[in-house]
Amino acid sequence: MVKHLTILQDFIYTMDTVTLQWIILTAFGVLFFVVSPFSKTTTAFFQATSKSGKSPGVFMLASSLVIAWIFAKSITNAANLGLSYGIIGGLSYAGYYLSFLIGGVVIYKLRTKGGFNSIHHFLQSKYGSGAVKLFSILIAFRLYNEVWSNTMVIGSYFGESGTTSYYTAIIAFTLLTLAYTLKGGMRSSLITDAIQMVFFGVLLFILLGFILPKSEHSAIDYLQTGSWTMTGGLSLLFTVIIQIFSYPFHDPVLTDRGFISDPKTTLKSFIWATVVGFVCILLFSFIGIFAGFEQLEGQATVEVSKLLGVGVMLMMNLIMVTSAASTMDSTFSSFSKLLAIDLNIIKAKEVSAGRLFMILIAALGTIPVFFDASILSATTISGTMVIGLAPIFIFWWVKAPKLSFQLSVWCGIIAGIIFAAGWLPDSLKWFDGKYGDLLAVNLIGSALCLILFFIPKLLMNGQTENK
Repeated sequence: MVKHLTILQDFIYTMDTVTLQWIILTAFGVLFFVVSPFSKTTTAFFQATSKSGKSPGVFMLASSLVIAWIFAKSITNAANLGLSYGIIGGLSYAGYYLSFLIGGVVIYKLRTKGGFNSIHHFLQSKYGSGAVKLFSILIAFRLYNEVWSNTMVIGSYFGESGTTSYYTAIIAFTLLTLAYTLKGGMRSSLITDAIQMVFFGVLLFILLGFILPKSEHSAIDYLQTGSWTMTGGLSLLFTVIIQIFSYPFHDPVLTDRGFISDPKTTLKSFIWATVVGFVCILLFSFIGIFAGFEQLEGQATVEVSKLLGVGVMLMMNLIMVTSAASTMDSTFSSFSKLLAIDLNIIKAKEVSAGRLFMILIAALGTIPVFFDASILSATTISGTMVIGLAPIFIFWWVKAPKLSFQLSVWCGIIAGIIFAAGWLPDSLKWFDGKYGDLLAVNLIGSALCLILFFIPKLLMNGQTENK
C-alpha cells in the first residue's frame, strides 16, 4: 500500500499542487452531480425516499449521519486539539459524537411513545407557535454557521486567508455543492453521503497508515499524550459532556434524519453512527498528536501535509472536500426543509420553494468568510447558546407550561451571549485552562436552565392543588 502511494506521490510531484487540488475539487462536484437523482416529488426532495417510495436503510442513514457530522471543521478541530492537548483533546471533540446516542434515544421515544412525526410537531403540540419560532431561529443560526465554518477550511488548502485563491476556492466549492443538492435535495444528500463515507473510510485508513509509521512513537505513546488536568484540556471535555444533552436537538442535519425511516431502523442507525463517528474523530486527533511529536505549529492538518509531501496533502485535501461537501449538502437540505416544510414560509410546500431556500442559505452563509471568523467558535458558542434545550427534550414527557420552554431556552441564549462577549465575572471563573470560562458558563447556565424549566411546572401544580 505504502509502495503504491510512493509511486503515486512521485507522479503527483510532476504536477502543480494548486492545479491538482482544483482538479480534485471540480471532479468531486461533477461526480456528485452525475450520481445525484433528480427529485420531482416532495417526499424524495425533503424525505429522501426512492422512486418506489422506500425510506433509507440502516447503512445509508448511519453513513449520512456520520459523514454529515465529520465535516472539514470537525477534522480540523480534532487535529488541532490533538496537537494542543494530546489524546485528551481528541477525546474531548470525539465526545460530541455521543450526541447521536442521546438524540437517537430521545427521538425514538418521541416517535414511539409520544406519537410525534417531527421536532416541530413536538414543540407545536407542547409549547405552541412561540416555541416553534424561537427554536427555528436557533437552528437556522446553526445551519448558517455550518456553511462558512466548513468552506473556510476548504479555502485554507488553496491559499492564505484573505487571498484571491482562498476566496475563489470557497465560492467554487459552495457552488459545486449547491448544484448537486439543488438537483435531488435530501435524496441527493443521502446517496452522496453513502459514497463519501466509504471513500472517507478508505482515505483515513491510508492516511494513518502512511503517517503513523513516520513517527518513532508507538500507538501507546499516542494514547499517553496530554495531561489530565483542567489546563490540559479537561475543561473542554467536561463542557462537551454537558453540551451533548442539548447539542443534538439544535442540529436539523441530525434530527431530520431521525424521522425519515421507521423508528427501529432509525435507532440502529444512530447507535452505529455514535460508535463510528467517535472512533473516526479520535483517530483524526492522532494527526495533531503526530504534529506535536514533530514540534509543528499552526493548523495541524495543513502543517502535517506540508511536512510529509504532496501525496499526503492530496489525501488530506480529498478528505476535506469529501467531509465538507457532505456537511454542506446536508445543511442546504435541512435549511430548505425548515423553511419550506416545517415553517411553510411561502405557503407552498413544493420542491421549487425548497430549491430557492437552498440558494438563499448558500449566499448568506458565505458572507462571514470575508470577516475571518473562528471555526471552533461555531461549535462552542452555538453549543452554549442551546443548553436550554436539554430540559425540553430530556424531560420531553413532563407536562410543563409554555413559560418553561421560554425561560429555559432564553437562559441558554443569555449564557451563550455572556460567554461570547467575555462578560463572565471573575468571581465565577472557577476553572483554569483555555476552556475554563466555557466550562463555568455551561455548568452555571445548565443548572439555571433546569431550575427555570421546572419552576413554572411546580407553580402550576401548586395552583392546581389550591383549586
